[in-house]
Amino acid sequence: MNTFELDPLQVRHAFGRAARGYERHDALQREVQARLLERLDYYEGSPELVVDVGSGTGRGTAALRKRWRKARVIAMDIALPMLRAARRHAGLLNPFARVCADARALPLPDQSVDVLHANLCVQWCGPPQPLFEEFARVLKPGGFLAASSLGPDTLKELRAAWAEADDAHPHVSAFLDIHDLGDAAFAAGLREPVLDVDRIVTRYNAPRDLLHELKGLGVTNADAQRVKGLTGKARFARMLRSYEQTRRDGKISATWEVVELHAWGAAAFIPRRRPGTRGRAAFPPELLRKP
Repeated sequence: MNTFELDPLQVRHAFGRAARGYERHDALQREVQARLLERLDYYEGSPELVVDVGSGTGRGTAALRKRWRKARVIAMDIALPMLRAARRHAGLLNPFARVCADARALPLPDQSVDVLHANLCVQWCGPPQPLFEEFARVLKPGGFLAASSLGPDTLKELRAAWAEADDAHPHVSAFLDIHDLGDAAFAAGLREPVLDVDRIVTRYNAPRDLLHELKGLGVTNADAQRVKGLTGKARFARMLRSYEQTRRDGKISATWEVVELHAWGAAAFIPRRRPGTRGRAAFPPELLRKP
């Protein structure tokens, strides 16, 4: 598994700054959202509580509310400005609650959620196993998780261009691959995880157009080891020249590797002790394997 570290404050600030104009740039997020909503067809129940983790401006939350009109639907995001922007999608006919919270510490009781939805949020939450353990904690037995994340080939063209200009420091966040995510979901206690990967290519007139879109989405370099000072005009110019060399048919391209996951809540949640903590973990005796 990759050992890169994300800076959670940078993630929060980047998405907070992007909230006001986010929906002018979120075509990719809407496409992945549509695919994720299709996975919800596997869930045939009538949920009481549906939670949209990393809800952003609430487009996905509104779709969940429309799908299950009798359920209580909650939008959760780490960036308060995103939740303020979500107000426009939570009208009188389509209301949902908005809660500012970290996905790694959900303010929800154990086994309280029927459907947990997280579109392109997982990659901004650091190591996936603690996140998936939190998801497993709040899901009811038989509850359903539908999530998507970005894989390591995401923005590979931009990453290569920056490597040509400055190979000493990361300029693009790294992302986990499908195997790391699958292993983490299984280890966290999620039941029957199913993962798929796809690649979406977007095209632009110039590298600066891509950079403008990334800034508008809040997709900035959140690597904890990134250089926090100014990049420098010379390095930036070298990166642009390198990216230009990839131009084909008058356009430059950007690859997005999208990992989609669905899984079920465990029949019985087993509390896990984190390293360095003390306490008791209880579990039903019937879960013990017979010799």
